[in-house]
Amino acid sequence: MNSHSVLNRTLLAVAGLLVLTGGLDLYRRWSLDPPADWPLTGPHDTLLPVQDRTRWTDEDWWWPTVIAALAILTALALWWLLAQLRHRHPGRLPVGTPPCDGVELHDAALDDALAADAARLPGVHKAHAHLTGHAHRPHATLDLTLDPDARPRDILPALEGTPHRARRSTGWEQLPARATLRVASHQPHRAE
Repeated sequence: MNSHSVLNRTLLAVAGLLVLTGGLDLYRRWSLDPPADWPLTGPHDTLLPVQDRTRWTDEDWWWPTVIAALAILTALALWWLLAQLRHRHPGRLPVGTPPCDGVELHDAALDDALAADAARLPGVHKAHAHLTGHAHRPHATLDLTLDPDARPRDILPALEGTPHRARRSTGWEQLPARATLRVASHQPHRAE
């Protein structure tokens, strides 16, 4: 599970527990003290008290501001949902063209193999690989950290062999790949 999934699930779980605790009146039933200034302490509480909800409703700017804020929140929620769907892991991958019955490859195993293959290249300090897309059309993303003295023009031709070997090993006709190259942090050298 990647760090985005862990963060998303943790935030949703904490928010859900706090809302459920107030909505089910568990603070009163279990004699618990709610968090300071927490508005949802009982089943009939709202996020904003009546005074705050009606304070500026007679102002000309109020309703356009509320509508714009809700539109922005809706757009952000839709963007988040689409981002969750777009970064889908392929899971179990069929092997061979056409696929062999009963033979599957887990995406994490191919991630590790691609990363290990790329890490063996001269000038590569560290390599990570990640598969996205659907099981029948996966895409590889390689994230390489190069040694400070490495030359990308020397590494790129050798890097083309990594997805080629993965295609040959799995029997696939294609495996689109994208590489991101970074240089490892290093101390500047002093010229004398």
